[in-house]
Amino acid sequence: MSGNNQMPPQPERTQPIGAAPGLPARLMEARPLTGVSRRFGDLRVRPKLMVLHNSFFLLLACAVYFTVIDVVEGRLRQAEQREMTLILNAFSALSPETGDEMALCAYGLRQATAAEFGLPETAKAWMQKYPGRVWRAPGEHVYKQIPGTQRYYRLTLPVRFYEGVAAGVRLALFAALGALYILAVLVLELFVLPRYIYQPLRLLLEADAATRRGDRRAEIIGEAFIPGDEIGLILRSHNDTVRALRRREDELEQAKRNLEAQDRLVSLGMLSASVAHEMNTPLAVLHGSIEKLLEKSCDEAMRARLERMKRVTDRLRRISSSLLDFARLRRETMERVELQPLIEEAWHLVAIDEKAGDVALRTEIPEHMRVRGNSGRLVQVFVNLLRNALIAAPAGHGEITVRADAARLDGRDAVRVTVEDNGPGIPPEILPEVFDAFVSDRLDAQGTGLGLTVAQGIVHQHGGRIRAYNREQGGAALEVVLPAPEGDART
Repeated sequence: MSGNNQMPPQPERTQPIGAAPGLPARLMEARPLTGVSRRFGDLRVRPKLMVLHNSFFLLLACAVYFTVIDVVEGRLRQAEQREMTLILNAFSALSPETGDEMALCAYGLRQATAAEFGLPETAKAWMQKYPGRVWRAPGEHVYKQIPGTQRYYRLTLPVRFYEGVAAGVRLALFAALGALYILAVLVLELFVLPRYIYQPLRLLLEADAATRRGDRRAEIIGEAFIPGDEIGLILRSHNDTVRALRRREDELEQAKRNLEAQDRLVSLGMLSASVAHEMNTPLAVLHGSIEKLLEKSCDEAMRARLERMKRVTDRLRRISSSLLDFARLRRETMERVELQPLIEEAWHLVAIDEKAGDVALRTEIPEHMRVRGNSGRLVQVFVNLLRNALIAAPAGHGEITVRADAARLDGRDAVRVTVEDNGPGIPPEILPEVFDAFVSDRLDAQGTGLGLTVAQGIVHQHGGRIRAYNREQGGAALEVVLPAPEGDART
């Protein structure tokens, strides 16, 4: 024995010639199209199916025709032979004494001389040699000599009758099969194939063309037009593939927009921090100056103005502080906040605008309705919403309505606050991105493009939700949903 461990030789694995390694078994078993099969495979579906079903019906009609004709002609030959035998037997026994001439009149029985019948001499000699026997001439006549006379009987056999019946059967069967063939072809080409083959394929080609040109409205095939066969599986596969493709495109587009928004917010945060830093010093000086003037002033009208200026500077200082939230995260104190005073305070700050005197504010807020949040930050939210509504409302007959009602937010009690105006509404092309930074400046000539972005950020920090939409009766609506304080009863 040798010390080397050798493995026994393994049989070679073979694969079909021309098959690439790693292909599925069903592809390895498929036969490529070559020659005639290639030329037939290159035909369009309609002519290809026409060739197939015409060939099928033609072969079927031929098979039925020759099968039925063979059976019918065999039965006719049997019937003809039986009748001929009966006729010839009766004719052989015929004589003037038997009186059976009337029974054979239906077959053209006649009496005449050989000359009148045109019998050849060979026929006369044969019948004289074999008296009583029947002589059959070529064709349909048979003859017999009348015993003891020079006259003859002639009988006409029903040969033409059976030939006519056979010809009629052939013609009728040919016509019936031809009519069925034409009817089957018409039904297939006018009803069956257009509905179940040509239409699904046409819809698939049209949907595929719509996908290539990016027409999302026409690239999905309606479920009502999809059959339940293999073609239907192809159509559903197309729909699933297109939906998956569009979903990935939307995800990529959303990711791209998110990245762009993040870039803008990072830039905005840096800018906000810089602006807030530059504003703090002059605001502190202005606030201190107003406080000193309040200490020295005795005029009530002047003190009212100074108090208002102080509230404005306080508001500016809070705004300056909130701008820093774009650059750093800061924890806010959350508490129960009365909604009606919150809206009134926001409107007092917005009412500094001269246009506020020409616009009516109407509130529909249930008494003692509260939300959970930071009052200072929420005032900033509604200042921005009311300011947008004030700008959009028409001067002279403008109207702003603030409504509040109970709602649900992620399975919890919440409060929905809606700020509505009777202005022209938000342009449809801006509506999907109205909360993006620097977008809302296109809504009016006075906007900064940051108000709704800031409002969205504050609402999200409160665990709430905000959206914008156009009302059916005209004007825009900005809806904010905020968590309700725990234990508060729903109104």
